Amino acid sequence: MNVNEAKLAYPLGDTQPEPGFALEVEPGVKWIRMPLPFALDHINLWLLADEINGQKGWTIVDCGIAKDPVKALWEEVFKNELDGLPVLRVVVTHMHPDHVGLAGWLCEKHDVPLYMSMTDYYVSRMWSSQPVGGAGTGGDVAVRHFSRHGLTDPESQEKIRARATYYPGLVSTPPNRFNRLMDGDMLRIGNNDWQLISGYGHAPEHMALYSPGLKVLISGDMVLPRISTNVSVFDHEPDGNPLPLYLKSLDKYLALDEDTLVLPSHGRPFKGLHERIRQQHEHHAERLAEVLELCREPMSAKDVVPHMFKRELDLHQLTFAMGEALAHLHALHFDGKLNRETGKDGIVRFAVI
Repeated sequence: MNVNEAKLAYPLGDTQPEPGFALEVEPGVKWIRMPLPFALDHINLWLLADEINGQKGWTIVDCGIAKDPVKALWEEVFKNELDGLPVLRVVVTHMHPDHVGLAGWLCEKHDVPLYMSMTDYYVSRMWSSQPVGGAGTGGDVAVRHFSRHGLTDPESQEKIRARATYYPGLVSTPPNRFNRLMDGDMLRIGNNDWQLISGYGHAPEHMALYSPGLKVLISGDMVLPRISTNVSVFDHEPDGNPLPLYLKSLDKYLALDEDTLVLPSHGRPFKGLHERIRQQHEHHAERLAEVLELCREPMSAKDVVPHMFKRELDLHQLTFAMGEALAHLHALHFDGKLNRETGKDGIVRFAVI
């Protein structure tokens, strides 16, 4: 446990649900864990007791990736945890593969509607159905993007090119209809109202869900207890400035009760929401100061990565690390603190003004 993590409280301790089963964290709120094939090896999903038009059942929040082993675990959950009641709807916090991956399969299997923000719904529809080479963090467009920012070795470039089907390989095409989630609205699920809270910087239009009655926040990826939420600049928005958007979004959660039980997508349920928000602001302030100091000499995003991430990274991690380095460089650039120039070698570098 790191120092910041130790400042949070974990009401369930180290207890976690077994594969194919759920763990009730509050009345009518069940926690499920599904595996991921990455260094970040799990995602937390949620079952909420629901009732629609007199029919009792369950709402699923987030879905896991579209792989057969995850489908098999869902089948075990259906057998073990639904108390003989049907799934009534599927809610997805955002369009990343571990969250939306099986939404199409789940909605079709149970003949139920999907609820998402409009932005993330249409991005997931587009990316999951694009031809080879057009979406996510792989293909020729991604190769050009990472090359411009210093990742020029042919082996890495070829691996990125080969990931052209990364997103559609993990995401079943979402349903062709959906129900729109909008910031500030209330979604009635069973006996509880859930306030929808939009978040930016991590995904196009992330939606977290907060129940004032339960004092429970399903935070998605916006607030995590152990790791920092990835905030990156990728090829689909090469001049984006996501870090200020993310930090501004975090402050929305300060209006929630400090005793809120946070249900994150990765890590353990925790209390200490305001403390965790403070930690994230402090973390990124330190990162920005570090990057600004580094850029006393011209630096590419690739140059910055080993200073920000002092561990060995596989290619999957490296692309996210470069995206995050670039997010900090862009924040400083658009704040008027760094120049951005493209050298004769085609690489973009940043330097203190």
